[in-house]
Amino acid sequence: MASPAIPRSPLQRLSTFKNSPSAANSTTTTATGNANSTPTTAPTSARLPPMPSALDTFTTDPIFSAFLSPDFNPAQFSSAVLSSGSAASRIEKLQEGLRLLDNQLRHEVLSRHQDLLHQLSSLKASESSLSSLRSSLSSLQSSLRQARSELSDPHRVIAAHTLQLNNLHSTSLLIQSTLRTLRLVQKLQNLVNSQTDPEKWDLSKAAQLHFEILTLYNESHLSGIDAIDSELKWEVGLGLQVFYNLGELRGTVDGLVSKYKQMGLKSVSNALDMKAISGSGGYGAGMPGGVQRHGTPQIGSGGKAKEALWQRMSGCMDQLHSIVVAVWHLQRVLSKKRDPFTHVLLLDEVMQEGDPMLTDRVWEALVKSFASQMKSVFTASSFVKEIFTAGYPKLLSTIENLLERISRDTDVKGVPPCSQFRRKGTNDSCH
Repeated sequence: MASPAIPRSPLQRLSTFKNSPSAANSTTTTATGNANSTPTTAPTSARLPPMPSALDTFTTDPIFSAFLSPDFNPAQFSSAVLSSGSAASRIEKLQEGLRLLDNQLRHEVLSRHQDLLHQLSSLKASESSLSSLRSSLSSLQSSLRQARSELSDPHRVIAAHTLQLNNLHSTSLLIQSTLRTLRLVQKLQNLVNSQTDPEKWDLSKAAQLHFEILTLYNESHLSGIDAIDSELKWEVGLGLQVFYNLGELRGTVDGLVSKYKQMGLKSVSNALDMKAISGSGGYGAGMPGGVQRHGTPQIGSGGKAKEALWQRMSGCMDQLHSIVVAVWHLQRVLSKKRDPFTHVLLLDEVMQEGDPMLTDRVWEALVKSFASQMKSVFTASSFVKEIFTAGYPKLLSTIENLLERISRDTDVKGVPPCSQFRRKGTNDSCH
């Protein structure tokens, strides 16, 4: 008959009770050695002697000590019992050991009766607290959702009103700057009109007013306001008249034209500079070798490089438009302004017979620079050449749009436009 397998977990758990202080010092209820006897409860204040542990005998017993080993194997133990020929006696001894363990376990439970009850009551209290906490958390989440829904609409209204207030404030500041500029322009006009003889003008005061007007115009970004632009046209004529009286009109105009030329050349150069595109974050920014040999971008960044190049071309066209229109405006004022005493046309003082017009000078320089830069970048960068070759219709449309804008913005009655061209023609010029 095979011996029943004995679980090792009760023995190993009981080994922790062997030297337990709570087991030795706790106030307990005693139990009789007979398994069928009824335990009697001692007063809680009485201290009973601890029951001798059955583990003390198990550790020295040749049979039970095997159960305390962490490497205990029930199959090997059963085989050894059967091969020994004393299976019945071994079973009886094991049953006696089970009775001892049962008594030991009962004693340990009864000795910790108060602690177990206390832990049980604590668990019930904790469960009740957790249940209340869950209910409170659910209420809090519901309140938060309600508060979020109640605050979202006012927040959107406040954000919209804040934006509106910011726009009103910016508009108010712009109007204040506009009114102040108009007052300064009126003072300058009154100063000039107060004396018919230019030699009696208060040039120092006029220069101070002129400086304040330009400073306020630039700092407050008043460009594009019709009331200001119309007054500044008169101011350009007044400034040219002052330079004419000082005998410095030709040099001043030549300096302005040269300045506009350099601005246009720099704009074209920057638009086609692949290293500048890389440095601005178009592609390869912050990494060595952003532009490889032959102007090819890093692998995977060709799309960004292409987009950055077209953006720079668009910005370049906007700058060229502003430059050409500014030169045309200067040329227009010179062609209409005459000295009030000698009736000499100011444009004749700037240009000699046969000289190209101011817009022709600037436009010719811009066209040469653009052609030179395109040739250079086509040679240095196969990537740029491929973009402009594949996107030639887009490039042509960009240039034609520039010329159309210039022609439209300089289309003033009585004054020839700056740009005259034919869509299907091969020669674009600025007159």
